[in-house]
Amino acid sequence: MTSRIPRDSRLRLVRPRPLAAAPRAMNQRRSRRPAPRPPEGTPAPAELARMARSGLAGAARVAHWADAALGPGRDAATDDGKATLSDATAVRAAADLGLTVAQVRADWDTARLAGLVEVHGDSARPGWRLRAWDRDDSAVLRGWVALFDAWSLAYPEPPDHEPAAVAEVVSAMPQVLSFLQLSAGPVPVEQLLDLLQQRVTELRTQRCEVPYEPGPASPTAAAPSAADPAASAPAEETSLAPLLDWSLHALASVGALTCGDGQATLTPLGSWAVWVKLEQICVAAQSPAGNIEQGAEDMLRGCAQLRPNAARAEYRAWLAARTVGSAVTELVEAARGEDALLRGLAFEALRVVGAPAEPDVHAVLDDPTLRPYALLWLAEHDGADPEDAHEVLTREEATWLWVDTAAAVADHGEAPLLVQHLESAVQPTVPQLLDEVRAVGHPRTVQVLVALAAAHPDPALAKAVRRAAFQVHTGG
Repeated sequence: MTSRIPRDSRLRLVRPRPLAAAPRAMNQRRSRRPAPRPPEGTPAPAELARMARSGLAGAARVAHWADAALGPGRDAATDDGKATLSDATAVRAAADLGLTVAQVRADWDTARLAGLVEVHGDSARPGWRLRAWDRDDSAVLRGWVALFDAWSLAYPEPPDHEPAAVAEVVSAMPQVLSFLQLSAGPVPVEQLLDLLQQRVTELRTQRCEVPYEPGPASPTAAAPSAADPAASAPAEETSLAPLLDWSLHALASVGALTCGDGQATLTPLGSWAVWVKLEQICVAAQSPAGNIEQGAEDMLRGCAQLRPNAARAEYRAWLAARTVGSAVTELVEAARGEDALLRGLAFEALRVVGAPAEPDVHAVLDDPTLRPYALLWLAEHDGADPEDAHEVLTREEATWLWVDTAAAVADHGEAPLLVQHLESAVQPTVPQLLDEVRAVGHPRTVQVLVALAAAHPDPALAKAVRRAAFQVHTGG
């Protein structure tokens, strides 16, 4: 009789397996795409990082100053709830660094865009890239690419232009940059203006907007006067020329290109960054599922069989083809669905997004389904070691997450993986785990326990798990 008593099996405390790896079939074989090589003449990564450090030296200096002078327990750096330097702090920094207040503010804004300073709510603190600035070339290059992505925020917009027109130009500039990268040399600004006009026209056509062109079809429209050359000029050229000039100067301000003598040329850093983004898009386009064309849910399903590194590459490519705001919204909505695997993968993709996703992740903390994932995301974003991030969860939240992950493995993985998942529980014994799993109220508890009982090789433990499943099912 004693042999039929459930055993008090001890569980080892180990970090849960990455969710992206859990469902991978053992016989899954995926052809590896050869590592792409940058265009001939592209400097080595170490040289590119040196260029980026040089271009961001002022921003790094202000960020280091703020880290030392305004750390925890010291004076606050901001006073407007937006992490903008207060007047007193800017004056103090200018005196300490031998700069003007305007230079300090400009370098501070650059540091924020490059991720050297991260904004959290109404405060700012040093980003992880600043910690790795002197020793990690990849961190430096990622910081510069973040600044490159934010080029439209780095330079004041031209006055007297509709926000919609500015947004159209920002949306069209990737094609202009791609043309510059493929040209591999100086390109006349007039040629870029023609390309920009074509792309903006395409964007308007996609939105089914009819261009304003007075003519026979518009009898009520007054014909332009021959004495008014501005009226006879094409509307696109009149409005887009100054916007193109603004775009080129903004990109020049972040070090992506140079302008002069009516021509524009990508810098080595700019050419490399454009190539990286084109390559990311090509990787996704060549994937079996065509992930770049898919919505968030289908994209995540397409990445479910990939190894973690390959999945992250797919996430980056998918994100590169979308605005950050819309991509984050799609990922959060996918996480709200019933598939626990997609929930975990969505937050893995949000890790790739980084700081721009923080407000949306904060917003889901009140959702019991997403709260454990959000807490882990925020802890890692704030600098916690991924091995220790689970410490931010309460016992109940950790148990809920254990059941949710088990549901993902049961739906998409293999029986041995579900048995191995026992080792990631925070409870030291199986009976204690079963008691807390029953109490946590996860909607998939019964299915998870039934699947675990069917998969576990220990008959006594399997029987105890089946009994727990029956009790949850009957409300006992």
